[in-house]
Amino acid sequence: MIKKYEKNPIIFPGGEDFRKVVTFNPGAVFDDGKFLLYDRAAATLSPFRTAIGLFESTDGKNFTPVGDQPVFTSEMLGYPEGSVQDARVVKIDGTFYMNYAFQPYGFDCFPTGEGVPFYDTSKYTDWAKCEYPMITRSGIATSQDGINWEQLCFTSPEEIDDRDHALFPEKINGKFCLLRRPMDFVGEEYGTTQPGMWITFSEDLHDWSKPQLLATAQEAWEGGKIGAACNPIKTSRGWLVLYHGVDENIIYRVGGMMLDLEDPTKVIARSINHIMEPTEYYEKCGLVIPNVVFPTSIVEKDGIGYIYYGCCDTSIGLATVKVEDLVDHLFDN
Repeated sequence: MIKKYEKNPIIFPGGEDFRKVVTFNPGAVFDDGKFLLYDRAAATLSPFRTAIGLFESTDGKNFTPVGDQPVFTSEMLGYPEGSVQDARVVKIDGTFYMNYAFQPYGFDCFPTGEGVPFYDTSKYTDWAKCEYPMITRSGIATSQDGINWEQLCFTSPEEIDDRDHALFPEKINGKFCLLRRPMDFVGEEYGTTQPGMWITFSEDLHDWSKPQLLATAQEAWEGGKIGAACNPIKTSRGWLVLYHGVDENIIYRVGGMMLDLEDPTKVIARSINHIMEPTEYYEKCGLVIPNVVFPTSIVEKDGIGYIYYGCCDTSIGLATVKVEDLVDHLFDN
């Protein structure tokens, strides 16, 4: 059903200085006859500071870089030693919106080959200003041309770890809709014993409704937490949402769910088994984390979903699927 492109990885490290070491977890959008793809890239592992760059393509497969500099950096937020990560991009009413994750200070990344790198913050003393090292905040940047970006707002408070934010590509009942994964929303008061996917609404992108718990891990392959993988896409049968799970062996896989078109707080279908997993060498072996497929965008064009995904925090892969077939599978499995 989901077919990985035979020429993967479609983007790999090298070329521009800021992506010499890794390029992964891309956001993508189709606009004005072009696929725009926003990668997360780093020049070194020590320090491991990532910025967001831009590629473009007319066929969704063969990409060329737009410029030799990132289009969005933590320096633009006032934190020159930090990182911006995992762009997820939509266009609503003529404006591009980029969800991003943000870590304010530097750290070193030492791969272990065991699934979780060793992140060292000992040289970066500004982390003492945060609730704890490696905490991640999320925000939204906007652009009128898809190239020049400026900060709009943060979508999570600075005192909690909250990432995997993804806007719906249109307003629902006159409101923006956002998926998120706050790691600290666990316990009796939150109605869950594990981090999960939450949903919230806003009229202006600044003031958000009280988040509602949308989904938590259910299957062994999902592990102890799940998070949104891509911005949802609209289908005739509901909102299609891809999400990721990580099992006890630290293998990153992908599932899918359908949300009600008028009330996306309702899950109306969901995969039991994963729909993507690491099978190819470039998904099993990488510079940072092994055994990872991590989609951060799905773009629909002519009924085909182009799924762009990070491979082992090192390179970028492409998979395609007939959207109607994937939706049918989620309802029928």
